[in-house]
Amino acid sequence: MPLAIAGNPGRPSLLVGQPLLYAISCFASLGVFLFGYDQGVMSGIITGPYFRAYFHEPSRSKIGTMVAILEVGAFVTSLLAGRLGDILGRRRTLFLGASVFVVGGAVQTATTGYNVMVLGRLVSGAGVGLLSTIVPIYQSEVSPANHRGKLACIEFTGNIIGYASSVWVDYFCSYIYSDWSWRLPLFFQCAIGAILALGSLLMPESPRWLIDHDFDEIGKAVIIDLHGGDLNDEQALHEFDEIKEAVMRELEAPDRSYSMMWRKYKYRVLLAMSAQAFAQLNGINVISYYAPLVFEQAGWVGRDALLMTGINSLIYVASTIPTWYLVDMWGRRLILMTGAALMCVALVATGWWMYVDQAITPKAVVFCVIVFNAAFGYSWGPVPWLYPPEIMPLHVRAKGVSLSTATNWFFNFIVGEITPSLQELIGWRLYTMHAFFCACSLIFVYFLYPETMGIPLEEMDAVFGEDPPSDDDDGSETASLASKKQGWWANVTGQNRTAYSPIQDGE
Repeated sequence: MPLAIAGNPGRPSLLVGQPLLYAISCFASLGVFLFGYDQGVMSGIITGPYFRAYFHEPSRSKIGTMVAILEVGAFVTSLLAGRLGDILGRRRTLFLGASVFVVGGAVQTATTGYNVMVLGRLVSGAGVGLLSTIVPIYQSEVSPANHRGKLACIEFTGNIIGYASSVWVDYFCSYIYSDWSWRLPLFFQCAIGAILALGSLLMPESPRWLIDHDFDEIGKAVIIDLHGGDLNDEQALHEFDEIKEAVMRELEAPDRSYSMMWRKYKYRVLLAMSAQAFAQLNGINVISYYAPLVFEQAGWVGRDALLMTGINSLIYVASTIPTWYLVDMWGRRLILMTGAALMCVALVATGWWMYVDQAITPKAVVFCVIVFNAAFGYSWGPVPWLYPPEIMPLHVRAKGVSLSTATNWFFNFIVGEITPSLQELIGWRLYTMHAFFCACSLIFVYFLYPETMGIPLEEMDAVFGEDPPSDDDDGSETASLASKKQGWWANVTGQNRTAYSPIQDGE
């Protein structure tokens, strides 16, 4: 049974140490590549003449449903993914999500009408919901504390590469003068999904999941591989002991239900959910789903709108790279706050230029959208996927991340569904509305979000001022996060929060 779960750990690993970590991160990024690709692919094809003719010039409300129905499927399976991830393991859930996604992509490619397309989007959404929940969990559980942020941000770059790829595939396929101009971009996602499904069978299982399910020796072998392959590596053995100790502590509180999680970890759950809610309410999918429509609204026409979307997507990808290095230097809080401030300014400026409607408006809007996407790409893009699995304890991590991801998909659906109609109804005011949410997110982070940079997952309780779980401790957590008034910089970086000191051996 262990060999089936862990992927034949008896054979020597071809990769160990950092090469293995980066290989896992890059391969897991295919999961979020699919997420990004499927979000972006519709933005280009819905404006194409062959697509519109095939679907009989669909109304804006129909387009909104066709695009946003993906989030309904993702919302449902993201709620189930936590339980599936605990039962099947992280790796098998990854395989299941990729397989479901391939089926949905095939249905979209071979669609015979509007209802079949909606069905295909719904099935693809089910696969995306599984992938978007399990990939961040898997990533956080195989990454050491000092690399966790960087590897998660590399993963998010995979998401944006997926989005950018879909935009450019749409652009080049617009030169195909047949229905293949929109069917081919939809087919491409099936090929990537199949590669991920097959490749997931070669990836190691999460050592934390293995140890939590009594596969201690296999879990230890994976940890040793992640630390370089030396059987006597003290850091690897210490990490194994630390994880095992955390698992044993958490077994003393056997209730792992959603009700227990809400009762005991309500503050953490709300933080995780709010991070994902703001990631959508800040307005990114007004651009991701409908960028060509936004540029057409600003004055660009036809294929030029697609080209502007493509240029924007390349800058979007580039903006995600600095966070690889900054997230474990600046911390999560400072990145989120600076990103929110820049996004707020860019959205207000976008609305202003559309309102005044001058000759320079098309170019000004492109510039503002590029600034907005770049700010999102280095801040509210990657960090809300990193933060929830960091702050949730192991025994409820999958459930907590499941709820936070479901929150993302709920607001993702709302934004995707109503944006086309709001573009007609309120025009430029749509962008100032999302700017308001950016300002709210900055305030929330400043006052409520503790810093998690560099802290081992097993020691995250100390950040929230909470004792390890025990039989007679079912009270809610005491998140002693009051300010110590150490000045502006301490507030921004989180140094005014409850002091964290690593748990030493014997404590």
